[in-house]
Order: sequence, then structure tokens, then C-alpha cells
Amino acid sequence: MTGLHLNLSLMTPGHFRHAWRLPHADPLAYLDIDHFVRLAQIAEAAKIDAVFLGDGPALRGEIEEAPGTGIDPLVLLGHLAAITENLGVVITSSTTYNSPYNLARRFQALDHVTKGRAAVNIVTTGTPAAAANFGLSEHPDKESRYRRAWEFLEVVTGLWDSWGPDWLVADKKSGQYADVSQIRSSDHVGEFFSVAGPLPVPPGPQGRPVLVQAGGSEGGLKLAGDFADVVFTVAQTQSKAVAFRDDIRRRAVAAGRGPDDVKISLGVVVLVAATEEQARAREKELYATLPIERLTAVLLANLGLPEGSFGPDDVISEADLPGTIPTGAFSTGFSVSTRALIHEGPLTPRELVTRGAGGSGHRLVVGSAEQVADDLQEWFEAGTADGFTIMPADTAVDLENFANLVVPILQSRGLFQREYTAPTLRERFGLSFGDRRRPQSHRSGTELVAVPV
Repeated sequence: MTGLHLNLSLMTPGHFRHAWRLPHADPLAYLDIDHFVRLAQIAEAAKIDAVFLGDGPALRGEIEEAPGTGIDPLVLLGHLAAITENLGVVITSSTTYNSPYNLARRFQALDHVTKGRAAVNIVTTGTPAAAANFGLSEHPDKESRYRRAWEFLEVVTGLWDSWGPDWLVADKKSGQYADVSQIRSSDHVGEFFSVAGPLPVPPGPQGRPVLVQAGGSEGGLKLAGDFADVVFTVAQTQSKAVAFRDDIRRRAVAAGRGPDDVKISLGVVVLVAATEEQARAREKELYATLPIERLTAVLLANLGLPEGSFGPDDVISEADLPGTIPTGAFSTGFSVSTRALIHEGPLTPRELVTRGAGGSGHRLVVGSAEQVADDLQEWFEAGTADGFTIMPADTAVDLENFANLVVPILQSRGLFQREYTAPTLRERFGLSFGDRRRPQSHRSGTELVAVPV
């Protein structure tokens, strides 16, 4: 079995969103560029494949009790790419509140300037407040958002492929620079978009930037099978994770792709210390920061249970759940993973919030470096994922602890790279270039002469 990939989330103060309340925490760290530069340098020293940051184009109500998503990730991670040499950047962007031409151009540009380290994480945006920021009277329903997203990615990938590999002539004697027959227009006219194309520059080092996607609904699964290079997902049980990975691979084959053309990155919230005792003590501190009543209400809504129907310490059994996942669930994937826990046995909302890393919905792993490494190895070897997106519980502490304590153990076991193995993020994820050959610097036989200075 080949090695796993590792991404690190830079969410600050952490995936326990109320970690800012701890004595050591800086409440404004999520706006501090020096904080993020330090994290990126730690990640690169550990040979982490990429850093990731979620985002949403609206200020959510939780700002009353916890920091928001912060600096625009395209600006922030673009800067981090500039101060690192190998670290990939996975930047969240919305298909609901962007235009495909602008997004295609920006990420192709980023692929050039990072020399092949750019990835876009495609989301459809589940926050209704975003609509008013873009002149819409209401937030589109989920089915419409995913239908738009499919066409959006059809346009974006078409634009990325609009230049053929042999476009460059650069014949100084004749004066011909480009073979225009190698550059084609998109001329796309669809339900949501009309885009002529092509892009004004050829593909970057990856052919296409890496396309990451997350979403457990049918619309999200179709996007994953048809377009995604990497699928970011959530699972609380190994059986659900294996079944999800198998399903995505089948969908890729049905779309005319290979099963290995799409990789699964499983989100895991990590709380790690030198010893288990230290980790458990920190865990208690983090749980004490949580507004359990509000998180219970969010949990019930995502499960389709009436508001106030269960208190934090009331037991929820499988028989209490509605037959289907509610259409208003914020995240189908989180709802599925939480149901999987209840299927194993009744749990209280407090226990579900605890198992779901303070309300994030992702699986929480707490322990020493050896214990965390053992857990990741077990899940990887069980076929749950091709790698992991590590989501620090308290980013100020757990990102560095993971990089400095856990990564060396994974490296010593031959599970993770000791050095960066390839120049592009696409290659390090084990993704093919498909029929998109690497851009050629010049045609065979074209003489390029250095100009003396």
C-alpha cells in the first residue's frame, strides 16, 4: 500500500471554535498574518502536502460567541504560498456566489505563480445569509445549488482545457508566437452560464489546479464522481468511511474515469500531547468552553428533530430519528455520520457533541502522539481514505504538536513522506494528469537564446 497524504487545516482558533476562551489563546489570532506564517512554516518543515482553510461569504451569527472564518482564503493562502516553496494550498470557493470564468482564471494564475501547488475546494455554500450579499432575495435551494455547481465545474474545467499542449511556436524568424488552432473557445451556453472563453493564459504546471469537493448529498456525490480530484469527507465509523470511498470510486468509473482518479481525504479533529494524561486534561479544558445548549439545538436541527425535544443529557435512540435526513440539514455528510454513531447505540446530545469534536461533526482523536499515529494508521489500512485532513482541536497547540510529534512516527513507519516527492500537488496526491500533458516550455527544435544583461 502506498503512503497516505496529509493536509492541515488552519482554522483558528481551532475546530473547537470556542478555544479562544482558553488562557493561552489570542482572540485575534484568526486575523494575524504572522500567526498563519508560523503555522505554514511548521507545516512545510513537517513535509505536509497542503494547508486548507474553509470559508463562507457571509458573517454568521456565531460571531457573538466565537471568531468567524476570517481573512479571505485566496488572499491569505496566496500569501502563504509565496513564503513557502513546497506547501500546497487548498482554497475554499463557492460555486453559488462566484462566476466560473473568474474562478478558473484566478486558480490557473495561482497554479502558475505557485509552480503547481494550487487547489480549489468547491462548495455550494449552505449559509442563507450569503444571498443578500450578492443581490439575491433568497438563498437557492440545495438541488438548484448543486445543479448550478455541476454546470459551473463543466465551464471551469473546459476553460482550463482550452489551450492545447502544442500552442507555443515562438518562431523568432517568422514572427509567429502561438498556434491559434491549439486555442479553442468554450462557447458554453447553459441553464446558468454563458461563457465564451478561452482563458488568456495557457495551463499551469498541473494542467489543471487540483479540484477538491465536499458534500454528502446526491448532488455532492455526483459532483465528486464527475469532477473531483480529492473529496473531503466526514465519517465517525470505519464501515461508513469505507462504503463512502467505494461509492465515490464507483461513481468515478461510471463517469468514464479511473477509480484512482479521485482520492478521499477524511477529516479528523486531533487533540494531541506528549502523554495521554496531558491530552485528556486539555480535552476537559476545551469541553468547558462549549455552549452546550446552543450546540444541542444545532445538533437536533441537523438530525431533523424538533427544537427542544431533547436536552443535552436526554438519550437519543435510532427509533427517535426521522426516516430520512431533513432537507434543511446544514450538512448531509454530518447528519449521516452522526446517525451512524446513534446506530451503534443510544447517545445523548452532549455525548454526540463530544464525539463530534465540539459540534464540528468530525471524528475526534485524543491522545499521545503514538496513540494518534496508531489511530490514523488503523483507519488508513482499513481502506477508509487515501489520506487525512488534520483539523487541530486548538490550532495554537495541536497543529504544532501534530507536525512535530505525530508526523515523525508516521514517517518512521513508512506511511508518510520524509521529503517532498514531487514538485506539484497533483503528483504528490497520486493524481494523474489524464489527457492534459504538462505544458511545454517550447516546441522541439525551437531555439531559445538567453539575453545578456
